[in-house]
Amino acid sequence: MNAIDLLLGRNSAPRVCEPAPSAEELDTLFQAAVRAPDHGRLRPWRFLTISGEARSKLAEVFVEALLQRNPASTEAEQDKARTSPFRAPLLVVVVAKQLEDPKVPAVEQLLSAGCAAHSILLAAQAMGYGGVWRTGDNAFDGTVMRHLGLASDEVIVGFLYIGTPARAYKPLPVLALEDYVQQWP
Repeated sequence: MNAIDLLLGRNSAPRVCEPAPSAEELDTLFQAAVRAPDHGRLRPWRFLTISGEARSKLAEVFVEALLQRNPASTEAEQDKARTSPFRAPLLVVVVAKQLEDPKVPAVEQLLSAGCAAHSILLAAQAMGYGGVWRTGDNAFDGTVMRHLGLASDEVIVGFLYIGTPARAYKPLPVLALEDYVQQWP
């Protein structure tokens, strides 16, 4: 697949199943990620992989965080939190480290980590895998961050759910570029 076809056909795969990328394929995904634009070469990202039984531990973290946010949560809400790590055989938590730098503001570092996340999804799709980028309350929850070992200057950019697409991709809408692109002045 050439790069332009990959970019034009990029699509989320919200339903994925086994298999996940192999260890060698994961190395390729992360090699793509660390090529993201990075002003000052700060490398303001890191990645946590969660698979296998570790998803059960993450499920309990998600339930604990939900109960702290909402002690009156329903059993259905708790079940949803408990099952969410099992939506994919592999989760990649993309973490941005926001360093103090006189030339590179925190927002640029966050965007760089976002580009790294996008590169992981593109590389996965190029290798025949699918994935979806999710955030939600857990991405901004201090309990989740603490259990994942984030430092005080780190934030979660997203949870990437990666595996083999379980169904065909939804058709992509055709967007009118004039709605998004204007000549200035």
